[in-house]
Amino acid sequence: MSKYNKGNNVNIAIAFVVLLTIVLGITLIGIFTMKSDSEIIQGEVEFTQIRVSGKLPARIDKFCVREGEYVGEGDTLVLLDSPEIQAKMQQARAAEKAASAINQKANKGATEEQIKAAYEMWQKAQAGLEVAKKSYDRVQALYEKEVIPAQKRDEAEANYKAMLATEQAAKSQYDMAMKGATDEEKDAALAQLNRAKGAVAEVRSYMSETILTSPISGKVAEIFPQRGELVGSGAPIMNIIDTADVWVTFNIREKYCANFAEGTTFKATIPALNDKEIELCVNYIKDLGSFAAWKATKATGEFDSKTFEVRAIPTEKIEGLISGMSVIIKK
Repeated sequence: MSKYNKGNNVNIAIAFVVLLTIVLGITLIGIFTMKSDSEIIQGEVEFTQIRVSGKLPARIDKFCVREGEYVGEGDTLVLLDSPEIQAKMQQARAAEKAASAINQKANKGATEEQIKAAYEMWQKAQAGLEVAKKSYDRVQALYEKEVIPAQKRDEAEANYKAMLATEQAAKSQYDMAMKGATDEEKDAALAQLNRAKGAVAEVRSYMSETILTSPISGKVAEIFPQRGELVGSGAPIMNIIDTADVWVTFNIREKYCANFAEGTTFKATIPALNDKEIELCVNYIKDLGSFAAWKATKATGEFDSKTFEVRAIPTEKIEGLISGMSVIIKK
């Protein structure tokens, strides 16, 4: 073998060894890199949101807050305009006034003039009865002496009985005027008044719905309609975020469930807050069901891996959290 051929063989061998060394190095680097990489579980920050809506159709008259503004419980958020409710209030108050007058009349009874007139009619009937009684007595005495026929006695007796009934009727009218309405009439008048008051209270409750206040302390997240727009009954007008009620939601594979049992605490980071490390405590875990994404692993001899929803709350208050921020767990 020539010296030239020997040199080529050495060069080929050296090149092969170098190439093999490079491949092994890359492989080892890849293996170690793959082993050192951590599996990432990504979650999302969520807050309780309250939708503010009214009970009646109305037009937006004025917004008292803006999006992003913090409000306290009971603060006025929006004013609504409903002319129909104003009209119904006028009707209800008129009905209440009429019912109140009827009730007062039933309790007060007849007027002094009515009582006086009833009394005079009774006195007149008494006078007529007295005359009829005397006439009957005289006719009866004459009849007994057989001076007048029986027909005259019967006419006098009938007149006397008629005057007696008239006197009793006049006395009853006077007693009724003095007593006033019956108990049943008073009860009916009172029930009518209470019904009218209930109608006023109902309309007043609807009128209170034209001034919407915040049910919680929080932040105005979003306002849906514009000023002057008509909103229907129960239609959402704005969302209020309860900044005190925050949690993080993760979707995890079934194999990690043991690491996220209820009451378990773990560390996580928030990229949006300069990778701030926080501590979370699991307070909810639930199977997402068949509609959730799942991973088929039967081909490898394992079971189908289902997805679970895990909710965890911060163990301490975190400043700067915004709904939708990502939270990272490295396994």
